[in-house]
Amino acid sequence: MVFIIGGAYQGKLTYAKTAFHLLSEEIFTCTGTEIDFHKRCIRSIEEFTYACVQEKLDAVAYFAAHRAEWENGILICRDIFCGVVPLGADNRAWRQETGRLCRYLSAEAVQVIRIFCGLEQRLK
Repeated sequence: MVFIIGGAYQGKLTYAKTAFHLLSEEIFTCTGTEIDFHKRCIRSIEEFTYACVQEKLDAVAYFAAHRAEWENGILICRDIFCGVVPLGADNRAWRQETGRLCRYLSAEAVQVIRIFCGLEQRLK
């Protein structure tokens, strides 16, 4: 699995489309607590973790249970864990859950790539 992280509007999806020759129909955008792992690329994982926090679900356990379905995919997550700590408890829980999931996915990934200003930085 390739795990791509980076801040908002830094070019993560553009990079993934170019580097891995992705077609639009191969990309799933997370909006809730269910993920279509049949797609080659899963993006907006931070939106999945937000929904998990709202529903009191464990995002890491969900991904661990579906490992065989994403282990050859491309996963994209927006970096929400740098900067000022959010004041609200829900937003802090979201940030923590996203960080936990990113640590898990980074450990499982063959490659971890950070995108900053459209530039690739290989972390693993």
